[in-house]
Amino acid sequence: MQFRLDEDQLAMRDAVRAFCADRFGLGDIAARDGSPSEPGLWTALAELGVLGVLADGAAAGIGIVEAALAFEQFGEHLAGGPVLWSTLAAPFVPGAADGKVRVAGVELTDGTTGPVVVEHAAECDVLLVLRDDRLEVCPRAELPPPVEGAPLDPLTPVVVFPYVPAGRVVGGVADARRLRRSGEILSAALLVGVAQGALDTARRHALERVQFGVPIGSFQAVKHLLADMYVRVELARSATYAAAATAADPRAGDAERAAHTAKLLAGEAGIANGRTAVQVLGGMGFTWDMLPHYFLKRAWVLENGFGTTTWHAARLGAAVGEEVGGKVRGDVGEVDGDLALS
Repeated sequence: MQFRLDEDQLAMRDAVRAFCADRFGLGDIAARDGSPSEPGLWTALAELGVLGVLADGAAAGIGIVEAALAFEQFGEHLAGGPVLWSTLAAPFVPGAADGKVRVAGVELTDGTTGPVVVEHAAECDVLLVLRDDRLEVCPRAELPPPVEGAPLDPLTPVVVFPYVPAGRVVGGVADARRLRRSGEILSAALLVGVAQGALDTARRHALERVQFGVPIGSFQAVKHLLADMYVRVELARSATYAAAATAADPRAGDAERAAHTAKLLAGEAGIANGRTAVQVLGGMGFTWDMLPHYFLKRAWVLENGFGTTTWHAARLGAAVGEEVGGKVRGDVGEVDGDLALS
């Protein structure tokens, strides 16, 4: 498979990067704590082409590679708002692709009672519910009064509902499976961006912070920390791009296994790089005035969406076990056949 990005994909990545630098700057990030998205953001995102990137040809996975490139930038700049679910919902919710309808979302297994935590629910127009075998849409007005709850990530406000009512069915089993896989890949892309942002923050500090007359980045112990961060983010990025490419063209490999691998590696990279950024910044890294805690908290939040690293590792292990078991059974069958012939 050819993994090289073409000129159009690179241009889109650069356009989204410039957009994020303008709309989601990290210089005064504390001003965004708990705040809703700025007016006009959704129109701008629609004009950029991000919200509708999965809407055309969704059944074939067209657009998932471009979406992954965009969401990597959103993760690196700690973008706010229900961008992920609005993008995933575009093929199923009219108005989501052009920014007229903002969509929050939640994954629920059948039989789930409550309470239910929904990110960005206060600024959504509808709630998309991803169940095991279907997709449902609930208008915001039909949701019950919320109960108390506090967010882990200050840039990801949440609302806690005692329960989520049954909504209008907008997709079946295949749609739910496809949306879940796209969610895994785009969540992985967000985590790759978070891991890259944490690395950039640690690297800048290591070059600027002087101790004993030299930058701390010249110390071998710090070099090793930064090198490990770089390896983690590049492995996760490669796996995420591969998952997106495989989803776009299933002939390239096992799309389900690729998505599991991407979310697993990206989750590990996001959390580990967030923690390491705190360590590199030392005493300052533990304070809320610095950037590392934002990256670490966002990684924790993203880790719990569309399957944790433990869940994906278990799925990969089961797939490998089935593959090996099938091969062993085949080998045993061949041996039995040879013995019978002899």
